[in-house]
Amino acid sequence: MSYESDLWLKGPVAGVPAALQPAAHALLQTVEDVRHALEGFAEGDVWVTPGGAASIGFHLIHLVGATDRLCTAARGERLTDAQKAARDAEKAPPSPRPPLATLIDRAAAALHAAVDQLRATDPATLADPRPVGRAGLPTTVAGLLFHSGEHAQRHAGQIVTTAKILRSGVVPRT
Repeated sequence: MSYESDLWLKGPVAGVPAALQPAAHALLQTVEDVRHALEGFAEGDVWVTPGGAASIGFHLIHLVGATDRLCTAARGERLTDAQKAARDAEKAPPSPRPPLATLIDRAAAALHAAVDQLRATDPATLADPRPVGRAGLPTTVAGLLFHSGEHAQRHAGQIVTTAKILRSGVVPRT
C-alpha cells in the first residue's frame, strides 16, 4: 500500500460535510483496502482461522453488521429485532456460507450506505448525545460516525493481515 492509494490525499468526498470527511475517507478506504487485499483470494480460505484468529468471513460479516448498528445509533434509532439477531449470528459462520464476492459486495454496500448517511447528517447535530449499547453508554452523533470509520479500518487491517498470512502458507489452516 502506498500513499498514492490513500483516499484522504485525493480531496474531499462529494457531498460530505467538512467535519465528517475523515470518517468518509476511512469508510471508503476500507472498501478499497478489502477489495485489494482479497483480489484473487482462495475461496476455501475465507473461513480459516489461522492460529485461532478470526476468519476473513467473520470480519466481512461483522463490518456489515457493526456499521449498520453504529449508523442506526447515530440516527437516534433503536436496533430492530433483525439487527439484534444479525449481531448474535455474527459469532458463528453462516450456513450456507456465502461466496467471498458476495461478502465483499455486502461489506462495500454497507460502507457506502454509511457514507450516504454522512452526506445526510446535519453538522449542527454532531454534538447531540446518543446512548450506545445495552448499557446506554454516552456518546454523540460524531462519536458514533467517527467510530464507524475507525472500526471499519481496524477490521480492514485484520483482513489484510489475515489474507497475507494465509497466502504465505506459513500458518496451518485451522
